[in-house]
Amino acid sequence: MKTRKVPLRKDIVTGEMLAKKDLVRVVKNKEGEVFLDPSGKQNGRGAYISLDRDVAKQAQEKRVFEKAFSQPIDPAFYEELFAYVDHQQARKELFENEQ
Repeated sequence: MKTRKVPLRKDIVTGEMLAKKDLVRVVKNKEGEVFLDPSGKQNGRGAYISLDRDVAKQAQEKRVFEKAFSQPIDPAFYEELFAYVDHQQARKELFENEQ
Protein backbone atom coordinates (compact mmCIF):
# COMPACT_ATOMS: atom_id res chain seq x y z
CA MET A 1 0.00 0.00 0.00
CA LYS A 2 1.25 3.47 -0.90
CA THR A 3 2.12 5.79 2.00
CA ARG A 4 0.27 9.07 2.00
CA LYS A 5 2.03 12.41 2.00
CA VAL A 6 1.61 14.30 5.28
CA PRO A 7 0.62 17.94 4.65
CA LEU A 8 3.06 20.33 6.33
CA ARG A 9 2.51 23.95 7.35
CA LYS A 10 4.83 26.55 8.84
CA ASP A 11 4.27 27.68 12.42
CA ILE A 12 4.10 31.49 12.33
CA VAL A 13 5.80 31.82 15.74
CA THR A 14 8.66 29.30 15.65
CA GLY A 15 9.10 29.02 11.87
CA GLU A 16 9.09 25.21 12.08
CA MET A 17 7.42 23.04 9.45
CA LEU A 18 4.97 20.76 11.25
CA ALA A 19 2.20 18.35 10.31
CA LYS A 20 -1.05 20.22 9.66
CA LYS A 21 -2.85 18.14 12.33
CA ASP A 22 -0.46 19.51 14.99
CA LEU A 23 -1.37 23.11 14.18
CA VAL A 24 -4.43 25.34 14.37
CA ARG A 25 -5.30 27.86 11.65
CA VAL A 26 -6.07 31.46 12.52
CA VAL A 27 -8.02 33.41 9.87
CA LYS A 28 -8.65 37.04 9.02
CA ASN A 29 -11.69 37.37 6.76
CA LYS A 30 -12.72 40.21 4.42
CA GLU A 31 -14.62 41.94 7.25
CA GLY A 32 -11.40 42.12 9.30
CA GLU A 33 -12.50 39.55 11.88
CA VAL A 34 -9.74 37.35 13.30
CA PHE A 35 -10.78 33.94 14.62
CA LEU A 36 -9.70 30.32 15.07
CA ASP A 37 -10.46 27.93 12.23
CA PRO A 38 -10.23 24.35 13.55
CA SER A 39 -11.61 22.97 10.27
CA GLY A 40 -8.91 24.75 8.25
CA LYS A 41 -11.39 25.58 5.48
CA GLN A 42 -12.75 29.07 6.23
CA ASN A 43 -12.32 31.82 3.66
CA GLY A 44 -9.67 34.43 4.35
CA ARG A 45 -6.00 34.93 5.05
CA GLY A 46 -4.68 32.15 7.25
CA ALA A 47 -1.74 31.67 9.59
CA TYR A 48 -0.84 28.53 11.53
CA ILE A 49 0.28 28.15 15.14
CA SER A 50 1.24 24.96 16.94
CA LEU A 51 -0.95 23.45 19.64
CA ASP A 52 1.42 24.43 22.46
CA ARG A 53 0.56 26.91 25.23
CA ASP A 54 4.14 28.25 25.37
CA VAL A 55 4.06 29.02 21.64
CA ALA A 56 0.67 30.72 22.05
CA LYS A 57 2.14 32.85 24.89
CA GLN A 58 5.05 33.80 22.62
CA ALA A 59 2.59 34.80 19.90
CA GLN A 60 0.84 37.14 22.32
CA GLU A 61 4.08 38.62 23.67
CA LYS A 62 5.65 39.14 20.23
CA ARG A 63 2.34 40.38 18.74
CA VAL A 64 2.74 37.90 15.87
CA PHE A 65 -0.87 38.04 14.67
CA GLU A 66 -0.94 41.84 14.76
CA LYS A 67 2.02 41.83 12.37
CA ALA A 68 0.70 39.01 10.16
CA PHE A 69 -2.76 40.53 9.73
CA SER A 70 -1.75 44.24 9.97
CA GLN A 71 -4.39 45.09 12.54
CA PRO A 72 -4.80 45.14 16.33
CA ILE A 73 -6.00 41.86 17.87
CA ASP A 74 -8.55 41.76 20.69
CA PRO A 75 -7.11 40.27 23.92
CA ALA A 76 -10.20 38.02 24.10
CA PHE A 77 -8.89 36.26 20.97
CA TYR A 78 -5.81 35.13 22.89
CA GLU A 79 -7.95 33.82 25.75
CA GLU A 80 -9.90 31.77 23.21
CA LEU A 81 -6.61 30.57 21.66
CA PHE A 82 -5.24 29.49 25.07
CA ALA A 83 -8.46 27.64 25.91
CA TYR A 84 -8.44 25.86 22.53
CA VAL A 85 -4.77 24.88 22.83
CA ASP A 86 -5.27 23.57 26.38
CA HIS A 87 -8.31 21.57 25.27
CA GLN A 88 -6.47 20.02 22.31
CA GLN A 89 -3.45 19.15 24.50
CA ALA A 90 -5.75 17.41 27.00
CA ARG A 91 -7.47 15.48 24.18
CA LYS A 92 -4.14 14.42 22.73
CA GLU A 93 -2.90 13.16 26.11
CA LEU A 94 -6.18 11.36 26.79
CA PHE A 95 -6.25 9.54 23.45
CA GLU A 96 -2.55 8.65 23.54
CA ASN A 97 -3.06 6.93 26.90
CA GLU A 98 -5.90 4.79 25.51
CA GLN A 99 -3.73 3.25 22.82
